[in-house]
Order: sequence, then C-alpha cells, then structure tokens
Amino acid sequence: MSTVVIHVPATSANLGPGFDSLGLALGLHDEVEATLTGEPGVRVTVEGEGAGELDLGEGHLVVKAMRKAFDRMGMAQPAGIRLHCRNRIPHARGLGSSSAAICAGLLAARALAGEGELSDDEVFALATEMEGHPDNVAPCLAGGLTVAWTEHSGAPRMVKLIPDARIRPVVIVPATRLATETARGLLPKDVPHKDASFNAGRTALLIAALLQMPDRELLLAATEDRLHQEYRAPAMPRSADLVERLRAVGVPAVVSGAGPTVLAFSTPDSQDLIAPEVGNDWHIQQMDVDPVGANVQFPETR
Repeated sequence: MSTVVIHVPATSANLGPGFDSLGLALGLHDEVEATLTGEPGVRVTVEGEGAGELDLGEGHLVVKAMRKAFDRMGMAQPAGIRLHCRNRIPHARGLGSSSAAICAGLLAARALAGEGELSDDEVFALATEMEGHPDNVAPCLAGGLTVAWTEHSGAPRMVKLIPDARIRPVVIVPATRLATETARGLLPKDVPHKDASFNAGRTALLIAALLQMPDRELLLAATEDRLHQEYRAPAMPRSADLVERLRAVGVPAVVSGAGPTVLAFSTPDSQDLIAPEVGNDWHIQQMDVDPVGANVQFPETR
C-alpha cells in the first residue's frame, strides 16, 4: 500500500471587486489521507464537515479528482482507493470547500502515481476544468493572494503575491448554506460600462492596499463592488445586510466567494467594531493568510 497526506487551505475568492480573478488562501485546512490498496473498490471515511452527508464511494469529489488525474497521466486506475478526510472547511459557504477537495485529489494522485507525472501548470489546469473557474483553486494550490486569469487559448494562469503581514482576515460564517450555482445564476449577462470601470479601479487599489498599505479607510474604498454582490443579495439577505452594517461602521467587509460567508479585513482600529454587528447564530473566526497553499506529505516524513 502507498499513502499520502494532503493539507489544503480554505480560500476566499473575489474579495469584493476582484470578481473571478482574486483569491486569498486562509489558515483553515482540510486534511486528506489517501491510500492505494490491493483490495478492489473505494472506501471513504469523513470526519467533521460533511460527515453523514457526503458520498462515500465513487461520487466523492476527492475520488473523482484522483480518477481524473490518473486518466490525464495515462495510467491504469488503481485497484482500490481508501480515503480518510478530516474536513474543517465549511461546505457551501463560499470558502472554497469544493476547490480544496479537487486540489487534494489531484495532488494525491500525482504523489501516488509512481509513474507518469503532472506539472504544476497541468494540475492547475485540471483543477480549473473541474471547478469551472480558477479564482479559488489558484490560492488553494499556491497560497497567499493570487490573481488568476484565462488565456485566449483557454489555459488558466495565476500570479502569487504575499499580502502585508498586518492583514488579518476575519470570516463570519452563517448556519445557512448557498450553492455556488444558485448565486452565479443571479448574475446578469451584461453590466454597465461604468460599473466595469469602477471595479477595475477598485481591484487595482485593493492589490495595492493588501500588499503595501493595509489602512482601514483605503481597504474600505478598495473593497467596493458593483459587479456581483448586489445582484446576489436576494439569495443571502442576511449576509448582504451584515456587509452593509459592517461597512457603515468602517469595517472593510465583503461576501466571501459566492457567499453566504462574510469576509472582513481586520485592522487594529477595527477589531472591536465587528462583534457588535454580528448575531449569535454566526461563527466568527480570525485567521492568518496561508502563505504556502496545498501541502503534500508522506506519513514517514510527518
């Protein structure tokens, strides 16, 4: 038997104006222990998020990603796969749980292959193909702050940046869930030119603020958005209301990914402003930015 352990971080995409392009890796991780066995079949066990809900066989997303990677490497599928998943990333909350599962499966298959190989670019391309867009898989794989885009050829690309050490993301997670497909379905096909121009400027400003000038007032301006959050608000009215209330008291807050989690950028002069605006049925957690991204270990090296 061969075993590998993969740690993959939660991620927050969009960050306000950077729709489908910006992503941030967070210090909250799922752990997947994958073993190739000689016994035919797939066995999956799950601890934490998704326990009792997720498919425990071929339908599990990590298994699907592993199969995809073995196929792409031109390898025969293994006789048996055993997975143990320790999930900490909330599901269907806008924190990249599906991206984490996809990246974990692809990296596990590559590490266990023994023959054939996938380059980092090929892993990124496969992950983007499975997820549908690169903004969550990029920071999951690379860590830090990422800018992702798609070439005319269809190939995804990314640039990794390291945010200022003073940046402290705060995730505010509701009990309710929201499917990404539902949130994306609310977006219009076209947006006004002035709104696109507005977001382009705010995205550039946000990168500058996160990398060099994490000032609260600057972050507040830099996280303004006109492309997606207002359109998606009917699907998550409480999240939209919380973002509005936090911003009204000077906290740079956005919807994380497709929601409904809210992401706030905590600065020394704004930490005490967040909790009073959040009800008891939300879970608040301050996190570090994960600078490394997905991590692969073999048990004997742990």
